[in-house]
Amino acid sequence: MKNEETRTNVIVKTGRDHYRTTITANGHTLIADEPENLGGKNEGIDPESLLLASLGSCTTITLRMYADRKKWPLESVKIELNMEVVQSDNQQTTFIKKHMHFEGPLTDDQKTRLVHIADLCPLHKMLNNPIVITTNVL
Repeated sequence: MKNEETRTNVIVKTGRDHYRTTITANGHTLIADEPENLGGKNEGIDPESLLLASLGSCTTITLRMYADRKKWPLESVKIELNMEVVQSDNQQTTFIKKHMHFEGPLTDDQKTRLVHIADLCPLHKMLNNPIVITTNVL
């Protein structure tokens, strides 16, 4: 690996309380859990929804930054995300759909450009490229 710099440090911890998980990052804490029908207590967001939330928040932040830089009249962005996992004999393919809603007096050209910019958010690019995950025990 050429760049061993760690950009994000997240600590995830679970105990004996099925399946409640505490996530700590940059001084903030979130709770993840599984729904009751999967043995959890539904005390937090499930892991798949956290992934979608990360992508959605990265996208909205990217769009906000772009619109502010361009001084466009974007009042708000709302993104609805859903995910479907399709299994085949040789692989698993995950389909994520982002449905975006823009508020504000934007032109059609501005909306088209924002759709293009949405696909350039860092997490979108990361998820569209190979990801290598290593696991070890400390």
